Amino acid sequence: MKTSYIYDHYYAYEEMKDMLEGLAKKYSELMDLEVNCISEEKRNQYVAILTNKKTGNALDKPGWYLDGNIHAGEVTSSMAALHTLDYLLTNYGEEETVTRILDTMTIYIIPRVSVDGAETYLQTPYSLRSVNRDYIVEEGGVKEEDIDGDGVIRMMRFVTPYGAWKKDSNDKSVMTLREPSDVEGEFYDIYCEGVIEEMDGENLKRKKSSWGLDFNRNFPYGWKMEGKQSGAGIYPLSNVETKAIVDFVLAHPNIGGAAIGHTSGGLLLYPPGTKASTSAPSFDMKILKAIAKMGEEEMGYEPLNIFDSFLSDQEEVDSGALDDWMYETQGIPCYTVEFWDLPKKAGKPIDWHKKDTHPLESIERFNACMKWVKENAPEYYSEWKEFDHPTLGKVEIGGFNYKHTWQNPPETYLLEEIEHSTKFYLRFMQAMPKLVIEDIEVKEITENTFLVNAIVGNRGYLPTNLTDTAKKIKVAKEVEVTLENADVIQGNSTIKIKDLAGYSQTITGAYFYGNYATVQNAEAKKKVTWLIQGKKGDTLKICLKQEKAGKVEKEIIL
Repeated sequence: MKTSYIYDHYYAYEEMKDMLEGLAKKYSELMDLEVNCISEEKRNQYVAILTNKKTGNALDKPGWYLDGNIHAGEVTSSMAALHTLDYLLTNYGEEETVTRILDTMTIYIIPRVSVDGAETYLQTPYSLRSVNRDYIVEEGGVKEEDIDGDGVIRMMRFVTPYGAWKKDSNDKSVMTLREPSDVEGEFYDIYCEGVIEEMDGENLKRKKSSWGLDFNRNFPYGWKMEGKQSGAGIYPLSNVETKAIVDFVLAHPNIGGAAIGHTSGGLLLYPPGTKASTSAPSFDMKILKAIAKMGEEEMGYEPLNIFDSFLSDQEEVDSGALDDWMYETQGIPCYTVEFWDLPKKAGKPIDWHKKDTHPLESIERFNACMKWVKENAPEYYSEWKEFDHPTLGKVEIGGFNYKHTWQNPPETYLLEEIEHSTKFYLRFMQAMPKLVIEDIEVKEITENTFLVNAIVGNRGYLPTNLTDTAKKIKVAKEVEVTLENADVIQGNSTIKIKDLAGYSQTITGAYFYGNYATVQNAEAKKKVTWLIQGKKGDTLKICLKQEKAGKVEKEIIL
């Protein structure tokens, strides 16, 4: 796929900033770059607004939203958002689909939500959930630290008679669980590479990260306090980065579809995430599955409903997520894209429909992944090496670089991963509603009295209300048809239509004793009529608009 930039590594903040500013300058007729918020460390959370400015105002076109890096370490999603942005701009005027999208739609892209967190992740050995801000700090335990100075925090093992691990008999670099009958031998504890902070008692534990904020538990829908949901923050939208996203979406009511970037798992997740899919409107599930099917075709990712298949605990549900807020409070079809699937690459894919997994199965999968890394990305693997720990004495440090193997692909696999997502996003964008004005008829009734008829419609896949949820929660806006510059003598100049269906609502079938069949057309077209006074030669205008579907206009000469 043709792009202006190279995607063979993960961009630090300054490189990303230079890229965005460079593209905004080069493609000024197609892109505006805005600062959505400024982080605590004074970095910009950027939003790129992409549309052909010559074909209309950005808010007068159907909108589509994309982001990445809500979680600091999930940098693949940021690179995927940048790739999509780059591809759209670079191929405008050359590729028909891209040109049509930017002529008729507005694409909003926030490539990096957590600009501070991602920078810490990329520029230091540390891993973190969302941002490098202290939150409910706990003291004591094994604290992650790059004690051997190789730039990576790996695993640390050491011999102890109380250990629950042992070396695999066939491969001493591989660890497995100690069996109930193992009473003699050499046993190990395994912790993250790190230092020992003072703690009560004799038994070690891994120290909870002081950077425990989770932006994807900080959104308003389903938000719960810390005791019920780790990392949720002190109140909904208590982080400047998450508040900026909600404020942006609310300020851009044309947004009708959204993709939220995460890693990992190789999954395409769709809401609802706080209740079973059977409790959601059946039409919503139909369109969410149909769009997800395109993602499966382009990316090879398994589509899953969040609540039914992805959550491990359906009693204490993780919520406060952006996808649920988008869908449940705005009625927007929304997907969480979980990039990269190392277990699948290693031949040990996770069965997300299987709720109970034996610990040995997980360990076998981990060992298969470590073997894959050794063979396919050896620069990210280190054999166990002895190290003189300041507290524990003799330890061994080794294993793979989790950041660029499990959580994100090695750089040589990055481009393939994100090209697939751009192909899916282009197809998803085109599912938005598309308003048209057609079949305008003007009849002269008497001298200076005219009857104006028009057929208005929606040729898009999605209806103008997007989802049945949007109607249920009363956020769906009416379609307005206005006859401008006219003296309307019967009725109103603006006619309101509840909604215009999309072709997703056409009833179709293929029958064993018959043929392909359209059983019933969707109610995608409506006839509107005005009785007006005027003179031959007068110029009038029909304006058709709806919040999610955009705005189109046509002139009429009497």
